[in-house]
Amino acid sequence: MEEVHGSLWTLKELFTYPNEYVYWSLQIVLYPFMTGLVAGAFVLSSLYHVFERKELKEMARLSLVFSYALLVAAPLPLLFHLLQPPRGFYVFFTPHFTSAIAAFGVVFFAYAAIVASEIWFVNRKLFIEQAMRLKDAPGLGNRIKHMVYRVWSLGARDLSELALRKDERAVKALAAVGIPVACFLHGYAGFIFGSVKANALWMTPLMPIIFIMSAIVSGIALSMLTYIVIFELRRLKRKRPGAPAPRGAELNVIKMTSKYLILFMVTAMTLELLDLVFRGYTAVKHWDILRTVIYERDFVNIFVLQYGLGNLLPLALFLLPGLTLRRALIALALVLMGVFMMRWNVVIGGQSFSLTLSGYMHYKMPLIPTNYETYKEGLWGGLTIMASPFFFLWILNKVIPVIKED
Repeated sequence: MEEVHGSLWTLKELFTYPNEYVYWSLQIVLYPFMTGLVAGAFVLSSLYHVFERKELKEMARLSLVFSYALLVAAPLPLLFHLLQPPRGFYVFFTPHFTSAIAAFGVVFFAYAAIVASEIWFVNRKLFIEQAMRLKDAPGLGNRIKHMVYRVWSLGARDLSELALRKDERAVKALAAVGIPVACFLHGYAGFIFGSVKANALWMTPLMPIIFIMSAIVSGIALSMLTYIVIFELRRLKRKRPGAPAPRGAELNVIKMTSKYLILFMVTAMTLELLDLVFRGYTAVKHWDILRTVIYERDFVNIFVLQYGLGNLLPLALFLLPGLTLRRALIALALVLMGVFMMRWNVVIGGQSFSLTLSGYMHYKMPLIPTNYETYKEGLWGGLTIMASPFFFLWILNKVIPVIKED
């Protein structure tokens, strides 16, 4: 007899319905987490292009390309979760606005077009210069690179000052348009949860706004973390005896970017705590069982891992004087953990209580895969998804150097 989806990792307690399981597992936790990283990385790049924050120039170059790499990986958790993965492509080929999931196809392609266009205008000069430089270069590798850059230049050859100024205006316009589109790309994930009337934990109008704010926090944190790791690894790898050490991560860049991170962190924390206090004060429907889940069964996940280690501790590490790269690295990792736990507590915590209101269900994440189902819904499937955007970034970096040598 074939096992029911969710029965492999669901533990039941007290009174639950026979057909109740934790259907939305780790992959559905990763889905809003990945789309949030997309939106946050793009907002960070837009702070430079739209608001002309010159101190964010180097970080913006990385976060813009990284946003596109994250965008490619964003739908993968849904494809992993679906029992029939080919159905996932229906969202892209038959988009409409009759449901939040179906609207994803429209928003996804619109955002992808905006980011791709912005990357092209930012790097148009690079594409043309590389195509001209490699035109008569010997070797098969150079000929392939020449062909790639020639295709990516789209036939453009104008490098005049007027043309470059037009590129800058186009980048600024695309970044300005892309900010609300990026927020909507992730905000609709919060809309999906917030509009589920049958679940008391999810049903709140603040859910989309909370998701957007925490998304910006996670995207900025991951871009900063990736910036530090890339630069420091490059500095350690290329260090030669007697030669000047290559430039590592700039502490001043991290300090400047952390100011924006702190601002969005405080806003996200305020909204989350406001929602929690409002639920308790108004004693919303099913508050008795919600109180048991929030303050007893998920107390460690919510108040220790999410708010304590994921919000307050990194906030203190950033605000203490004498910020160092090592301390910033630890704080950024904790911020990402806190945002991930927020997604975990929403998705998994929302399924932890039975519709009988007298029973509970626990999600036991498969650590060692015994079949394909436990692989894709367990730890190793999650690690595969988390590693994919870095693989896509590595590929893009071959054509578009996100971290310049000079």
